Amino acid sequence: MLMAHPAVLRNLIDQYETLAALDASRADSAQVRQCMNDVAYTLCVSTGTRDIDAALIAARHQLPGARTLDDSALNAG
Repeated sequence: MLMAHPAVLRNLIDQYETLAALDASRADSAQVRQCMNDVAYTLCVSTGTRDIDAALIAARHQLPGARTLDDSALNAG
């Protein structure tokens, strides 16, 4: 499987977290929700996962400084 560059993953994680915070503060923002869905989809494709929670775990696991020997979160479930 191709691996996304850590800088790309960090950017996607940051975007998702920012959009999630905006969505929480603006419940009726369809535009924010759509952007959030787009970033979530890109994270899933970039990490080879099917849902955003798994994508965030996988993306963080691939970042520099991640504990590469601890894959317990990826094997759970």
